[in-house]
Amino acid sequence: MPLDKLFTTFSMETRNPLRASQLNDHARRLGAGWAGPNFIDDGKVDLTDRYYEVFIAEENQVPTRTNWHDTFNAMMWIAFPRSKKMLNALHCQEIAQFGVHPRTPKRNRLTHFDECGLVIAVPQDKLIKANDLLNLLATHQWQECLVENQQEWGNTLFPMIIGHALYEMLLEPFIGLTAKWLAVIVPAGFAQQDEITRYQMVDKALAERLSDLDGLAAKNTLKPIPLLGIPGWYQQQTKAFYADEGYFRPLAPNAPATIQLPLRRT
Repeated sequence: MPLDKLFTTFSMETRNPLRASQLNDHARRLGAGWAGPNFIDDGKVDLTDRYYEVFIAEENQVPTRTNWHDTFNAMMWIAFPRSKKMLNALHCQEIAQFGVHPRTPKRNRLTHFDECGLVIAVPQDKLIKANDLLNLLATHQWQECLVENQQEWGNTLFPMIIGHALYEMLLEPFIGLTAKWLAVIVPAGFAQQDEITRYQMVDKALAERLSDLDGLAAKNTLKPIPLLGIPGWYQQQTKAFYADEGYFRPLAPNAPATIQLPLRRT
C-alpha cells in the first residue's frame, strides 16, 4: 500500500529513511508556524536519567534514529501534532502517578495505538450510516462491512493510519497485519477538503477523542481491523482473501462491546 499523498514530498523517491535534520526541514515546510517538537539525533541524547516520553515533554524534542521506524514516527508527529502531544502527555501523567515500571495497562494501550493505530474519520452529516458500518466492523462482520459496503470507504468512513509501526510493516505487507481503530467525528464536507486540511481536521478530532476517552483507560475501547482488508488498500482483495478466517477472524464468544460506539455529536 502506498503512503498517503501528504508524504510524497518526503524522501520516498530515494527509498531511504530521513535524518533528524531532514525531518525538521519537512516539518517546517508542511506545518506553517511549526511549534515542534524538533527531531534530534538519538546519538546526541542522554536518556540515562529521563524516560523517553518525559524527555519529549520537557525538551520539546524527539530523539530520532536514521531508520524507517523513527522516520515514520516523525511523519506522524508532523501529520498529527495535537494527537501525538496528547499521547505524550497521557504517558507522562501515568508515569508521574505510577512511575516508569511496571508499565500500566493504560500506557500499554496508548503505546499500542501509537504504534498500530488507525483513525476512522466520520463526517458529522453521515453519522447514522457510519454507526451502522462501525458496528459491523466492531462485531467482525467483515464481509458485509468491507465487501458489500466497500463503496462507503472513502465516502462515509475515511481511514487514516497514525501508527508508525504500521507504515514500517507496510513496506513489506503480509497477511496478518492488523491495526487497532478509533473512530472520530469530523466536520461535514470533509471529503471536499485538501489533504493537509483533512489531516488537520482529523488531528483535532482525535486529540479531543483521546481526552474524552481518558486516554484509552478502558480496555474495551479499541477494536482490531485486518489492515489489508480495507477496500483499495491491497491488490489481492479476492473472494478467497476475504474468506480467510485466519486473517478475518470471527468475533470471540462473549467479547465485550466497544465503549466508543455509537458515535454521537457533542
